[in-house]
Amino acid sequence: MEQEFAQCKKIIQQNQRFILTTHVNPDPDAIGSELALARFLVASGKDALIFNHSATPFNCEFLDPEKTIVQFEATRDSAKILGADVIFILDTNHPDRLESLKPFFLESTAKKVCVDHHLDKAEFADLYLIDESSTATGEILYRLLTSFDDASITKSIAEPLYAAIMTDTGSFRFPKTDSDVHRFVAHLIDCGADPAEIYQQIYEQGSANRTQLLGHALSTLNLGHGDKVAYFAVTKHMFEQTGTKEEDTDNFISYTLRIRGVQIGLMFTELPDAIKVSFRSKGDIGINKLAQEFGGNGHMNAAGARVRNARLANVIAAVVERSRHYVK
Repeated sequence: MEQEFAQCKKIIQQNQRFILTTHVNPDPDAIGSELALARFLVASGKDALIFNHSATPFNCEFLDPEKTIVQFEATRDSAKILGADVIFILDTNHPDRLESLKPFFLESTAKKVCVDHHLDKAEFADLYLIDESSTATGEILYRLLTSFDDASITKSIAEPLYAAIMTDTGSFRFPKTDSDVHRFVAHLIDCGADPAEIYQQIYEQGSANRTQLLGHALSTLNLGHGDKVAYFAVTKHMFEQTGTKEEDTDNFISYTLRIRGVQIGLMFTELPDAIKVSFRSKGDIGINKLAQEFGGNGHMNAAGARVRNARLANVIAAVVERSRHYVK
């Protein structure tokens, strides 16, 4: 990506006002990427603001103690987007996933730079830094920022980049985690990232209510198609019972693939406006293709979709039925 990095460096050097944003319901890769890039831009003498449709999830708040990430309000913030020189869209390559920011993002005459590692990009940006072989958007940003200067990775940049890469590699256990990734991470640790602290903040700060929600959800666990597909549901009633929210389901899906013989894991989350489906798979099963059948997308082994105007039971039946075509 040397040519794309060179173009991006020129855009950064020649402009002053930057806006950064990411997808609805951001994960640590999205939040970490935004914070790392914004801190680099500010350190370079630029003006950088972060606007997101969704609030920062509780397990990422430690990365942003100064609360620089702002939840977007059109009446207050749209003029800043329309007046930007450059807008970075991070960890997604579809404007639809910007939700309330989408119309202002598309209307803005700012240069648009997309940094992402997902498949099937939409055509909307002036420059794409997309590498589907990368483990995380944070990895792409690490390579971009070190192309300026190795000294550009300060502790405040290393920490969110480490969080981004750690989470999107499944704590360094997913297939794309190669020796280069470990070298990048070693450099981030040398620059001040604390692996134990970051892991604890992201994965060990859940409430008792969240654990109760997990118990309710796993009580619905079923196996199908020769015990190769595991699936469960999180219902509105469960959220009400436990006083929890959608963000509390983070990483629940991982429990499906811990079952011997399971190749595909599915989690169905009943939300006020849609049924959210989380897809996971092992090996060379392209689960993103199954997600695409239901209007979603993602990586080969991790994807998602939101099905609107449908009942939970009907979505479960349809997705589980189609999953039989993907097991080996």
